[in-house]
Amino acid sequence: MNVIETKIKDLLILEPKIFADNRGWFMESFNQRTFNSILTAHNQPIVNFVQDNHSISHRGVIRGLHYQLNPFAQGKLVRVVSGRAWDVAVDIRAASPTFGQWIGVELSEKNHRQFWIPAGFAHGFIALEDNTQFLYKTTNYYSKESERSLLWNDTDIAINWPIEDNMLINQTDKDNAAFGFKELVNKDNSFF
Repeated sequence: MNVIETKIKDLLILEPKIFADNRGWFMESFNQRTFNSILTAHNQPIVNFVQDNHSISHRGVIRGLHYQLNPFAQGKLVRVVSGRAWDVAVDIRAASPTFGQWIGVELSEKNHRQFWIPAGFAHGFIALEDNTQFLYKTTNYYSKESERSLLWNDTDIAINWPIEDNMLINQTDKDNAAFGFKELVNKDNSFF
């Protein structure tokens, strides 16, 4: 597995080995031992995944930027199995030198990339094609009471979303009601 480090410590892009021949292709999408050794090599704690989630989105759907408060904070290992998405993680670790910075990466059925997002990051994505199927493993269970959302188009974070011509942006009421970065910092100090 090829591991690509990003400009934000702890966010990793993983590229599994693809074995292709005239029948099609095969890849190992997850192996706990391999993943543990990647985390260890990057000075991160070993995690256990407790839940797998699967969503389907139409082109132009934005989901996020979501996170959960401690003790229900979630690390996520995300990938796209059909279609194409642009995935974003925002550093919300208050003591981090990259607090408020973000990384975006394209995930698709063609590039097979996975994105490791540890707890302490807000997460979201935009579907760039219809029928984009997004899979992610989480290190903690969903807790409605602990869930928070950052506004996807907050000017203080200034994410450069790849919004294409004629793309209708759709998000949930929850995402539309999300707080801006400064509001959350001032409102309830709900960052890590």
